[in-house]
Amino acid sequence: MSKEAQQKNEISYPLILMHLGCLGIFFVPFSTSMLLVFLTIYCLHVFTLTAGYHRYFSHKSFKTSRIFQFILAFLGTMAAQKDPLWWASHHRLHHEHADSERDPHSPRHGGFWWAHIGWVMQRKLDDTRYDKIKDFTRFPELMWLNRNPFLPALLLAAALFVVGLLFQIIRPEWGISGIQLLIYGFFLSTVAVYHVTFCINSVAHRYGSRRYAVDDDSVNNWLLAILTNGEGWHNNHHRYAVCARQGFRWWELDVSYLILRTLQFFRIVWDIREPPRSILGEKSKAA
Repeated sequence: MSKEAQQKNEISYPLILMHLGCLGIFFVPFSTSMLLVFLTIYCLHVFTLTAGYHRYFSHKSFKTSRIFQFILAFLGTMAAQKDPLWWASHHRLHHEHADSERDPHSPRHGGFWWAHIGWVMQRKLDDTRYDKIKDFTRFPELMWLNRNPFLPALLLAAALFVVGLLFQIIRPEWGISGIQLLIYGFFLSTVAVYHVTFCINSVAHRYGSRRYAVDDDSVNNWLLAILTNGEGWHNNHHRYAVCARQGFRWWELDVSYLILRTLQFFRIVWDIREPPRSILGEKSKAA
């Protein structure tokens, strides 16, 4: 059997193990501090994926320094969605062939659950499409992350466990343990971010409203926009993918864009690409 045929039938197990880790919530106590840990890491993951992996590495919708580029990449890799080169290469392929048979995660052709999680569990899609990401392969630090995509996530897990263990020893009255921080701060937050991210590929190509009559099935979904810092305005995004702003109306909350504007004020990022007025002024043409 060829390597390609063998990989086609193999399942990538890390996602399964991450979900199994979430079952730990039934064996450790819940507390307000654990909720805060969960929300803090969830928000960090969502920003580094939406602003970093998606709007920067996939679409180059703003510019930044090489140092902050690596910070976005390293922190994004902590979310255990592989590295930015793998992620962006497949996302660019998605935009080239959105909802066609060559789209790696189209619910139109593969079904809802394939688009949501099935595609990312297949070993045959483990390889990075370097031909789609040549503009970033020249950075050795990004190639290092590409070769070691799970290292930052493992470092995060270890750090959370050690910090919790220290609290357990030094401040036992606080009721914080290493296993608590590991479950709420790593497993639960990571899996929650998995599914809100995956919902953009599945839900946001099925359920919502269409402002623009683009050549794919993308829709705007306000609930996903809240959960993903603005990514839920997906029909807007497919109308003009290279801009950093995805909420095209004043009431379309886009937290990642607002954070990028704040970072621009401090000159950490610059040349943020905005949607043209001609597109913002378009009336709805969706069927």
